[in-house]
Amino acid sequence: MGTLAAFFNRSNDFIPTAAEPAVQGHAQGHKAQRQQTAAVRDAYQLRALPNDDVYFYCKRIDNSRLVRQADPAAKGQCWSAIGATCAVAAILGGMMAPKAATVLAGYKVQQLKQERAGLIEERKALEVEEARVLSPANMGVLASRHDLKSPGSKQIVHLQPHGDSAVASVMTPNRLPSR
Repeated sequence: MGTLAAFFNRSNDFIPTAAEPAVQGHAQGHKAQRQQTAAVRDAYQLRALPNDDVYFYCKRIDNSRLVRQADPAAKGQCWSAIGATCAVAAILGGMMAPKAATVLAGYKVQQLKQERAGLIEERKALEVEEARVLSPANMGVLASRHDLKSPGSKQIVHLQPHGDSAVASVMTPNRLPSR
């Protein structure tokens, strides 16, 4: 009674059909009648499935009180697997490090190019500002605003080099050079 098909096959033996009367006669008459109805039924009945008569019983086994014995070789295998994994990771890391450094250097180069372009633009803006500030027209406006005048002829001193290679120095009143 392992499967549902075996159950139905077995219960057909006990349920009378329309062609089989439910008469309890003597054993021979009943056997002949049963063979006759079985021949009629067999034309429409499926054949039995393999292992229909097998019944599997599951017995619960409690292993909670058992103590597992330590395997001395398992510890060594575990450590060698860990070491091999670390070695493979180190090799892969060593192989990937140059590529990662190249990518990071590329990012740095692009950042420096952008910074250079920004500094060039800033330098151009400063040169334009400097040219505007140092223009003769702007110098005249600034001179008139601060009440500055051109120097007179007596205020200009022209230096005439003597031709000797003397070096100028500042002398203190007692003729010692200052430090």
